[in-house]
Amino acid sequence: MRLTRDSTWRRFGNVVLAGSPLRLFRVTDAGGAVLDRIETHENVAESTLVDRLLDAGAVHPMIEPGGATVFGLNDVTVVTPHLGGRASTDGRLIIDDGSNPPIVGASLRLERNRGPAAARNAARPLVTTSLIAFVDADVDLLDQLGCGSWLTPLLAHFDDPQVGLVAPRVRGEPTSQLDLGDEPGRIRAGTRLSYVPAAAIVVRAEAFDGVGGFDEMLRLGEDVDLVWRLDDAGWSCRYEPASMVWHEPRASMRGRLRQHSGYGSSAAPLSIRHPRSLAPFRSNRWTAVTYLLALAGHPLAAIGVGIGSAAALVPKLPDLPPVTAVRLAATGHLAAAGQLASAVRRVWWPLVITAAIVSRRARLVAVGAMLFAPASTLTDMAYGVGVWRGVVRHRTIRPLLPDIHRSSNTR
Repeated sequence: MRLTRDSTWRRFGNVVLAGSPLRLFRVTDAGGAVLDRIETHENVAESTLVDRLLDAGAVHPMIEPGGATVFGLNDVTVVTPHLGGRASTDGRLIIDDGSNPPIVGASLRLERNRGPAAARNAARPLVTTSLIAFVDADVDLLDQLGCGSWLTPLLAHFDDPQVGLVAPRVRGEPTSQLDLGDEPGRIRAGTRLSYVPAAAIVVRAEAFDGVGGFDEMLRLGEDVDLVWRLDDAGWSCRYEPASMVWHEPRASMRGRLRQHSGYGSSAAPLSIRHPRSLAPFRSNRWTAVTYLLALAGHPLAAIGVGIGSAAALVPKLPDLPPVTAVRLAATGHLAAAGQLASAVRRVWWPLVITAAIVSRRARLVAVGAMLFAPASTLTDMAYGVGVWRGVVRHRTIRPLLPDIHRSSNTR
């Protein structure tokens, strides 16, 4: 196989710093030769080192045209749940989720509306292929379904028998939570790619059956839950932006805000099923203390802690040049600023706005968080409305709690 390096990849001889969360890998001279081959995009054999790099998100499989050897287009059944609208005529399975009037030409009709998870699960007995592509009704495959060009980059990943799910890039609404960017990656809770939407995904039928399909108790967030259960069961889930589909944005801002609020309402039930996987802010202890001091009005102390954390990291990473260790600490502190601003806009804004009534510092935090990403502020706040609605309904504060942990792992 040929591999491409993640954007986090930094190599210093036989030491590599890469992945999400960031990890340090120390390798032998033989391992260094493998790293050389990875960096020059040569074929590498399967090995424990390669498996660890893939699992950490440090490298990703390179998908080449016509690269799939195990599965072809005839090994995929496309399933689309529908509530109203018209049935597609391109050969996919259409599951009518209790529409009134019923959808003409549907493959199967549920007598009452039970949600997308139940509709997708209902299609499973009709599927005889090894792979299942779940595609939402509001997703445009750009007339690619017939020739399979959107599927082709995804199928190549299933040459690896450990891959259980692959997702394409979903384009559409600007700043959409569905568009996860142009870099491939391994999908896992608490990482750069912590989820993928079920707007369009391809799942290995064996893996789907092994985890019991979608959780029908979840009307929203069932896609996130499926990916996390697949990962917990040992299946590899991957994001492949070389394949793209189009998700039609809501026609009005009101519709977009309602949609994002719905996304947020899934946080509470997901946090109950997957504790700590939905923390709005993740940081190591040094960075957390640095920002707490800054927000409390002690900038000099915050700077002192930041410098101290950089100095403390140098002896812990003797394989790295001291300047690199210091830069790593500084980069971590700066990256946390964006994450903190996102947490304020998306989850903590009701608390910050309340505090802003009496606190000038809280007002500065609120303004700073909005200025960090002004284009997404309204939809982020709508997401937060959904989060708080779920917190009250499910009587849990887990979606509000940060995850403060130790420093990155070394291997």
